[in-house]
Amino acid sequence: MTPDPDPPARPSTPSARRATVPMTKEPQEPAEPGPPDPEAPLPPDSAAGKHDTGHRTHRPWSARRTPAALVASVILVAAAAALFDVVAVRAGRPAAAWRRHLADELATRSLDDVWVLTGAAVAAALGIWLIVLALTPGLRHRLPLRSPAPGLRASLDRDGAADLLRDAAMRVPGVSTARVRVRRHRVKARADVRYRDPQQVKDDLTTVLDEERDQLALARPPHIVVRVRQRTD
Repeated sequence: MTPDPDPPARPSTPSARRATVPMTKEPQEPAEPGPPDPEAPLPPDSAAGKHDTGHRTHRPWSARRTPAALVASVILVAAAAALFDVVAVRAGRPAAAWRRHLADELATRSLDDVWVLTGAAVAAALGIWLIVLALTPGLRHRLPLRSPAPGLRASLDRDGAADLLRDAAMRVPGVSTARVRVRRHRVKARADVRYRDPQQVKDDLTTVLDEERDQLALARPPHIVVRVRQRTD
């Protein structure tokens, strides 16, 4: 008899499951603070504050297209007429009647003549008008706004500013009608009061208009003058 073979030996230790070990990153020491990078972008608030204090906003200049077109048209017509007459004379034709008449008038009239003085006054007035247009910015109906950058310019129409302020005034309790006129340095507001104390309405109206004016971001905020009137009808 042959002995039965021994049963297969079981592993001494059961198959263990793979253990999941969490991977943790070693804490790093904080870097030492160094000098700020001059090329690093500034935060929005800091950048806005830097731009607001670094430049001034001026009123935009008008292109003066209408006066320039009128002056250019007059000069062009006069130069073309004179040039045509000079060419005609060089070609053997007689001078134009208007040029002969003008030459005779300039030769015979004295300097104290009424027409000479009138023409000189008109020419001086036109010259002064052109000088004023060249030295002033114009666009008096626009109010410059604060710009976030030196290269940007923006403006607000006076009528638009008046509409915004009037809408704000109508939201004050007790105000039935309001009229607002916006100037360069002053805002005049008139309101009719149907109920409440007129003095309280005036104080509330002044506060609301001041807040609305500040929200317009004007470069030169105008002074606000408020007048109220009690209406009982």
